[in-house]
Amino acid sequence: MIDAIDRILVSEEEIVKRSKELGKQISEDYQRKGVTPIVVGLLKGSVPFLAEIMKHIDLDITIDFMDVSSYDGAESVGDVKINKDLDTSIKGESILLVEDIVDTGRTLKEVKQLLFNKGAAEVKIVSLLDKPDRRVIEIQADYVGFEIPNEFVVGYGLDYNQMYRNLPYIGVLKPSVYEKK
Repeated sequence: MIDAIDRILVSEEEIVKRSKELGKQISEDYQRKGVTPIVVGLLKGSVPFLAEIMKHIDLDITIDFMDVSSYDGAESVGDVKINKDLDTSIKGESILLVEDIVDTGRTLKEVKQLLFNKGAAEVKIVSLLDKPDRRVIEIQADYVGFEIPNEFVVGYGLDYNQMYRNLPYIGVLKPSVYEKK
């Protein structure tokens, strides 16, 4: 597994430190508004980041999950499919959507609109990574861990064909792993 990684882009220590900073900011912002958010993790990639950041959010939060997909291997195909929907009603609620990476923007735009269609009063996004060079749909996360260059990254929840999610850091995948031969 380690042989597939070209280099470490963001270390585990950097992720934990930034999660503490984001958790503090999120807590302050929601406390100031007097709102308790429903934290919605997008499966499967957000799970490690969600587990880390929620330890640093000093609010009485509830958690739910959605499973959406728009990728086939290394490429975003732009067709967002809902594999698992929310378990609870979000009508009138404030949603904090947790994502692993903002890439093309297609998935987040669709999910955000879906949440508003379900009656959410507000949808904010916290993303571990932001890759603005790949954006094809204009969308911005409200809270971003790290802005990264346009490289294929895995680890800390991010995968290639469901592999490498368990790496404790963000690594750049060697092109030889995902390029078609």
